[in-house]
Parts: sequence; structure tokens; C-alpha cells
Amino acid sequence: MGRGLLVLAFCLVVKAYVLVQAQLGRARYVSKAVAKVRGVKMVHAVTGIYDVIAYLEMRDMNTLSELVIKKIQSVKGVERTHTAIVV
Repeated sequence: MGRGLLVLAFCLVVKAYVLVQAQLGRARYVSKAVAKVRGVKMVHAVTGIYDVIAYLEMRDMNTLSELVIKKIQSVKGVERTHTAIVV
């Protein structure tokens, strides 16, 4: 029983969608740059209020937070982000 719990603990990940507003004309550049970030599983340039939506899987909330702040928000052309954690 304890062994099964150990395996389960290693399988848990934090999943999130990061919605990005980009500067005018920068959505494609931003989506390509965000796609290169380790931990980002999928990226799409979209229409609407947000220009790019990225799907991430990280090992914990701290790692997710650091990735969004240090890697995604620092991409040239990113104006703001909104992170939605999968529940």
C-alpha cells in the first residue's frame, strides 16, 4: 500500500493555462517564443481578448509561478498574463 502512494505522489503535476495579451502585431512571435519554454506543452495564437494561450504542466505551484514570471512574462511583446490553474 505505501508503495502505491509513493508512485501516486510522483504522478501529480500542476496543470495550468496561461492566457497572454501581446503587443499589437507580436502574437506570432510571442507564441513561438513561449512554445520553446521548458514545461510548456502546447501553445496557440487565438482571437479574442487574449492573443496566445499556453498549456503548462509543472511539478508544483512554485515552479509554475517562477516559469510564468521569469520565462513567459519576460518574452518581448508580452503585455500581461492571466494564469488559470486546472482543478
